[in-house]
Amino acid sequence: MADDRIRRPMTSRDAAEAAFKKATTKPADLPPPKPAVPGVREMVSLRIDRDVLDHFQAGGPGWQDRINDALRKMLGK
Repeated sequence: MADDRIRRPMTSRDAAEAAFKKATTKPADLPPPKPAVPGVREMVSLRIDRDVLDHFQAGGPGWQDRINDALRKMLGK
């Protein structure tokens, strides 16, 4: 039996959409996320206003701990 559908040639838009879909589709078998270990600090990148950073760094070494303590205090912990 003959196929009644007409095949149209792939346009550049079709090719781009197919490539985008392939690039943005999540892989099916991602490893499960690692459980967080309590009490372990995470390395992060954080943007802080210069005057706030200067305030904490003015006290010398330990400024990162002081920022962490201030954030904990704000959380009520």
